[in-house]
Amino acid sequence: MINPSDLRTIRSLAARAAEIAALPVQEEKRRLWRKLNALKPERPMVMIDQVCWNEMETGAELRDALALRTADPDCRYYEEILRQMLFQWDHFRVDMVVEPFIRVPMAIENTGFGIEVNEQIAVLDATNSVVGHYYNNQFHSMDDLEKVQTPRLIHDPAETNRRLEVAHQLFDGLLEVRPWGLDQPITIWDPISTWMGVEKALYAIIDQPELMHALVARMVAGYLSLYDQAEEQGLLCGPQSLVHCTGAWTDELPAPGYDPQKPRTKDLWTFGLAQMFSTVSPRMFKEFEVDYIKPICERFGLVYYGCCDPLDGKMKQVRMIPNVRKVSMSPWTNQERGAAEIHGDYVFSRKPSPAFLAWDGFDSESVRADLAATRDTCVQYNCPLELILKDISTVRYEPQRLFQWAEVAMQVVC
Repeated sequence: MINPSDLRTIRSLAARAAEIAALPVQEEKRRLWRKLNALKPERPMVMIDQVCWNEMETGAELRDALALRTADPDCRYYEEILRQMLFQWDHFRVDMVVEPFIRVPMAIENTGFGIEVNEQIAVLDATNSVVGHYYNNQFHSMDDLEKVQTPRLIHDPAETNRRLEVAHQLFDGLLEVRPWGLDQPITIWDPISTWMGVEKALYAIIDQPELMHALVARMVAGYLSLYDQAEEQGLLCGPQSLVHCTGAWTDELPAPGYDPQKPRTKDLWTFGLAQMFSTVSPRMFKEFEVDYIKPICERFGLVYYGCCDPLDGKMKQVRMIPNVRKVSMSPWTNQERGAAEIHGDYVFSRKPSPAFLAWDGFDSESVRADLAATRDTCVQYNCPLELILKDISTVRYEPQRLFQWAEVAMQVVC
């Protein structure tokens, strides 16, 4: 039984979410995202994600909007989601879409590759989830490959049903309840960086290429097995609204023959990245990343590729990856070279630098000039453009900076 006070709190938030979700602007934004993802944009699109929520709760009004009031763990989970979503809608919505449903995570355990991270952590702000990491190397020889296990998916149907029952009590009559399965990205080198440390992994690619090839091959086999298990057991997620912080609405997915009870990888987006390869050569990028992720990417309907890794000098290799539709252009990218290389064949997914929000003072005109330069470059090279502000580790405890960034961004693209 749900505490009556908790129930009232959640349903009050859900009622407002339902009202917003019913506004005509939501379908208009979906339409614009579909146009962009079809490479026929009407204008650049803007999204904000990965916010430093610990710094948003400044001032009584903002703090009150985000403060959790429920006691039950399930209720607190949904309350945080709803409060943050409503807060974003009120203050920095840009091109976000409020959906008329709530996602309920299925009770799926992913056993992973069987390797525990061995690290030391450095903390500057105890309220911030962004911390420093020093990873100890756990791979020294071929013998260490035995540490890598094949991931297994274990589903607890009883727990999934319990979660759905709770969600129906909370949301029926207001928001549709949707069970949400596995939405697993293709990330080989991010895990390796936590098992070895970035520097040691990069040296190993040079000094012990056989070890690193064998390690990556085991991981790719593990990912392929993971997707096979998810398809066979009906544990994949449904059509996504977001892929790696960007709008995923498209007329191209799901694929023909889609069964909501048993989604397939080809019905979905995935995203891949090799952030620690920022400094490796295009040849090494192809040898240790592109050649390995090809068989995974060819299974999916559409692919978003890249994150913080600058890809402007590696587009020849990115073009070898199957089904890519969006390519990340990080803050460290030469934008003109990236746009010239993309030249309308993919969405130019620009990641404006969040450092504009972290200076001693916020300079809205510098933000405007930065975003306008990206817009103009993409116009010159006929590139579909999205601006994705993410990795926001600080706004110097001045949330209005983020609100102003959002306002300027929409002025630049509209």
